[in-house]
Amino acid sequence: MKLKDQAIIVTGSSTGIGKAIAKLCVDEGAKVVINGLEADLAAETVAELGPDNAVSLVRDLTEEGCPEELVALAKEKFGGVHGVVNNAAFVTWSDVDSTDRDYFRRVLEVNTIVPLALIQAALPELSKTSGSIVNIGSVNAHCGEPTLLAYSASKGALMTLTRNLGDALMQNHGIRVNQVNPGWVLTENEAKRKQEHGLREDWYADLPRKFAPSGRILWPREIATTVVHFLTPDSGPVSGQVIDLEQYPMIGRNPPKDDSTLPAE
Repeated sequence: MKLKDQAIIVTGSSTGIGKAIAKLCVDEGAKVVINGLEADLAAETVAELGPDNAVSLVRDLTEEGCPEELVALAKEKFGGVHGVVNNAAFVTWSDVDSTDRDYFRRVLEVNTIVPLALIQAALPELSKTSGSIVNIGSVNAHCGEPTLLAYSASKGALMTLTRNLGDALMQNHGIRVNQVNPGWVLTENEAKRKQEHGLREDWYADLPRKFAPSGRILWPREIATTVVHFLTPDSGPVSGQVIDLEQYPMIGRNPPKDDSTLPAE
């Protein structure tokens, strides 16, 4: 087991991608600190992982002192911190007309500032263990959908934060910092969101190949596999890297402009 007895903090880990990451960490021998906003979901996750392997803190990460409390809990229960996964995010729809400054600040607070705050809080412990940090971004960080303005900008900022700290912390503390940018992933929340946007209940069963070349979108565990790789010694000294996880290239993709995509005569 590649993470045996290592303590990993995973934010936003009572559902979806975060839960999949926490499960795979435990499968690799780690102890995990679960974080989320719903007490019942956090309790279910701890029960699934086993009380000897997991502990939870149900609290809003933007609250003063929450990052420090997560680190203190990891130290108290598991003796330190070996890894941090910044997965919690505010996934929200907004465009240029609907994004006011207060709203934008809120999105940045959750998606960019909180990850930095947790890294700062964990830095003393991670320095002792030559630990690893993995930030969970989004392929929208490169540009994003028109209705994901604030979210995309916040993930773009997180991407630059990752590269900056991946350089600085590796040089000065021996701590690796990397980022995984998931593409379209079938989580519980994504399934609900698309129904709220008017799609049928099983919308994911028959998707255009343009969006899902394999015939389906990604599963949370497929994201977790890459995240856990960055947490383990298998990734060596790799730091400051951002990897997109999607079924097609996010940069430079240029669909054909012929009768397969444009109206024919």
